[in-house]
Amino acid sequence: MSKLIQYWKKLWKFFWKDDSIWSWLVNIIIAFLVIRYVVYPVLGIVLGTGFPIVAVVSESMEHGTHNDVLCGQQFDTFHESFNAYWTVCGDWYEQNGISKADFLQFPFNNGFDKGDVIILWRANRDNTEVGDVLVFQGTKPQPIIHRVVRVWEEDGEQFYQTKGDHNSGSIQGGFGETKIAQERVFGQGILRVPYLGWMKILFVDAVKPLGITIER
Repeated sequence: MSKLIQYWKKLWKFFWKDDSIWSWLVNIIIAFLVIRYVVYPVLGIVLGTGFPIVAVVSESMEHGTHNDVLCGQQFDTFHESFNAYWTVCGDWYEQNGISKADFLQFPFNNGFDKGDVIILWRANRDNTEVGDVLVFQGTKPQPIIHRVVRVWEEDGEQFYQTKGDHNSGSIQGGFGETKIAQERVFGQGILRVPYLGWMKILFVDAVKPLGITIER
């Protein structure tokens, strides 16, 4: 029994007080396992979705320029603000029945950035409306996170159209975002945690094979 106690004391010291690289690696691995297999599933149950936490891996919801482009328009200089964003991108929304006043009432009305983490809540026909941010399955393995711009019903089933705030329009095609069925929806965004997702993005970029790119 005394040997067992000594063993656990050494293990405890190694885990909590040792400053070696091996202790840090063990801490990181254990933290990952706890988050992946304990925290994540529990959050999924509480929030009612199999995707309770997602890392944003594209620029499609940003309100500034990316490669000097915003909403399909090229800029040499762009001073980021909501009014500047609306001047460039607002016509599309107004043509689709969404006013500036409407947009200002939307969640995440200033968009969000690549590298942010978004906490999700279950999304269904009773709690999803124009302006909400949905995570849904597109044509690629990586889910898409965009804003709802239209909600309608056909034959008793609810459908959604979405658009990335940064994009010039909705993604077309059979598995695009002009007609999203409920079974493709994973959840809706309710909370943003800036920058935390960069850990995942940098790790994935570091380990992907040479010559293979991840769709954005």
